[in-house]
Amino acid sequence: MFNLSLIPREKKFFVLFEQSAQNVVKIAQQLRDMVNTWENVKERVKVITSLEHEGDAITHQIVAELHRTFVTPFDREDIALLAESLDDITDFIHSAADAMLLYKVERPTDKAKELTDILLQAVLEVQKGVSEIHGRIDRNKLLKLCVEINRLENVGDSVYRSAIAELFVNSADFAYLIKWREIYEDIETAIDRCEDVANTLEGIALKYA
Repeated sequence: MFNLSLIPREKKFFVLFEQSAQNVVKIAQQLRDMVNTWENVKERVKVITSLEHEGDAITHQIVAELHRTFVTPFDREDIALLAESLDDITDFIHSAADAMLLYKVERPTDKAKELTDILLQAVLEVQKGVSEIHGRIDRNKLLKLCVEINRLENVGDSVYRSAIAELFVNSADFAYLIKWREIYEDIETAIDRCEDVANTLEGIALKYA
């Protein structure tokens, strides 16, 4: 953990955003690993819960810095949106994992595995994008990363629609359908929030690069 008290105030945002993006990757990796191994689920959900709490703490630090800092490295609205979108990713990942535990899911579906894999790819691109706003911004590189995140969101949306269609076609168990529809929605929404991050990063690239 960085000693933030030794870092110039305008630089603290970049440090905190890096921490937030790293945390997002960790929690997405945990979800992907959980659905692929499906062992020690309760313990894995505890790890995911802990990472979600860590994400909340980082977000609170960013908001606190925003209130204390007179001159910010870019627009306050962009800082707030970026922090909120990163936090939302962790929230929905935690929600999906928690639902699997609470609903006593016997085993993950192939679509769940596919969605969590797409999610992990997307957050890895998010992490790269967040790293690009530290220092001199390479507009073309950052915009290219945003395009890739948007592409992955479209792929995730397609897989999500296919997953929902399969539920209604193949499941005669209404409870099973309701459980998995909620889980799919949480994972797909987490992917959507990656696109929100990309949209904010794109705005930063166009305004400041």
